Amino acid sequence: MKALKHLNKYFYKYRYRLIIGIIITVISKVFVLFTPRLVGDSINIISKRLDGKITDDIFTSELTINILYIVGAAVIAGLFTFLMRQTIINVSRFIEFDLKNEIYKHYQVLSLNFYKSNRTGDLMNRISEDVGKVRMYVGPALMYTINTITLFTVAIIYMVNTAPKLTMYTLMPLPILSFSIYKLSSLINKRSTIVQQSLSTLSTYSQETFSGISVIKSYGIEAKTNTEFEELSAENRQKQINLTKVQALFFPLMILLIGASNLIVIYVGGMQYINGEIENIGTIAEFIIYVNMLTWPVATVGWVTSLVQQAEASQERINEFLKTEPEIQNKTDQLTPIKGDIEYKNVSFVYPDTNIKALKDISFTLKSGETLAILGKTGSGKSTILDLIGRLYDIENGDILIDGKTISDLNLYSLRNSIGYVPQDAFLFSDSIKNNIMFGKEDATEEEVIEAAKNAKVHKNIIKFNKGYDTILGERGITLSGGQKQRVSIARAIIKKPDILLFDDCLSAVDTETEEKILKNLVKLTKGKTTIIVSHRVSSAKNADQIIVLEDGRITQIGKHNHLINIDGYYKELYTKQLSEKEIQ
Repeated sequence: MKALKHLNKYFYKYRYRLIIGIIITVISKVFVLFTPRLVGDSINIISKRLDGKITDDIFTSELTINILYIVGAAVIAGLFTFLMRQTIINVSRFIEFDLKNEIYKHYQVLSLNFYKSNRTGDLMNRISEDVGKVRMYVGPALMYTINTITLFTVAIIYMVNTAPKLTMYTLMPLPILSFSIYKLSSLINKRSTIVQQSLSTLSTYSQETFSGISVIKSYGIEAKTNTEFEELSAENRQKQINLTKVQALFFPLMILLIGASNLIVIYVGGMQYINGEIENIGTIAEFIIYVNMLTWPVATVGWVTSLVQQAEASQERINEFLKTEPEIQNKTDQLTPIKGDIEYKNVSFVYPDTNIKALKDISFTLKSGETLAILGKTGSGKSTILDLIGRLYDIENGDILIDGKTISDLNLYSLRNSIGYVPQDAFLFSDSIKNNIMFGKEDATEEEVIEAAKNAKVHKNIIKFNKGYDTILGERGITLSGGQKQRVSIARAIIKKPDILLFDDCLSAVDTETEEKILKNLVKLTKGKTTIIVSHRVSSAKNADQIIVLEDGRITQIGKHNHLINIDGYYKELYTKQLSEKEIQ
């Protein structure tokens, strides 16, 4: 139960609702337990009339009153049962809502390494399936526990006062029922866990297949993926069948033991009535109703125990994530404006998940409003420089200064809000094109959205769609071409009008002519803003105030375009090669 202690803060938050729910539960059960005694009295009245002990008038009068009491008690009990569910079950939904938000918010602050080491399917499963099982603990499990305690306490008091010996015989099968249900529920729990794991595997496989459908079709391996999916489905089906076989025993077992209890009541109660130990025949009927009332609560003891076990296992999985501390810590709450001076001082960086040394003793200075271009071969560390400016990772060697302050001493949100970042792999959300652009500025006007799209040279493409800017994109922006996605991503960054702009090879899927037009617009838009452009093209770098060339994580060349084309090295070779390619075209 240690893992479930995490929920105590939510129980305290909704304590008044829970207290009211408990009071309502007790009241509803008290009224429910009026019925057996009233039914017993009614049968006694009928018995007396048959024996001629009372007149027709008294018989009709007393029976009518009892019937009205039964109906009234049932209506009141039903009303309070409804209110009970509206309080306790609603509290479970509130706690589910709060817990999901807590997990989601924690996901937001966790570092990139966390997402590299955990699969998306598992993360989704913990915020959905696991939270759902915890909800069953704070809702139905809690409600049925209160129900059982209240019903048992009141019912057994009534039964003992009426017929102590018959009560003992009546309750004999109930512990057997509870133990059997507990063992059965434990087995169901184990097999349910196996099924959930199988479903998680199946969901993850499906998600990866749908995300990579274009690759699957390109390689013509649909048949192979279908076979693999069928194998996973067959495995899941067998596990589901194994679970169903155990679940199928639940109700037959319960009905068997209910029947046994009823037979005991009828036989023992009948013998006691014949021997004169019980005065009224209605007592037997009263006890039969008690048995049927108590059977389900007793059965739920095992079921509730199983729910608690499942909830504890799920909460342990949730706590495992909630206790994961983000590697990137925000050290100050003080919001500070960012001008855009950037300085790298002997920075070296090793990716913690792969142990790859991406940067080695990098140093450069970029003043506010200047443009830096970074070139180099694939894997030379270009993107890493941008990631470190956005503080997606923390460095161990060297220092990164923003406006003369160590980057880790700045407010994390002030820093990131001052940055407009266009990643190499443009990610768009399954939303309208307009909302994807407004992601950079939520309160942007329609005119600002269109202006940003025009500057990114994607406006003409957008208006050709049937719904224009209201066109809903597929998952990860699959509706658009690679170049269109990059340009929408650029529009999203520039509409924000940030102090620092980071472009990570974001024109690689754009043709040379469109690239030239975008770059001309960027020259105007980035005026007075610190800009870093990562590229494989000299055309994107030639107008920069400073150019650095990376090779194997080190700076091998630094200077301006006119200087670098006149000295031997990677930049001159790239310039000569791309110039000749342009002449051929």
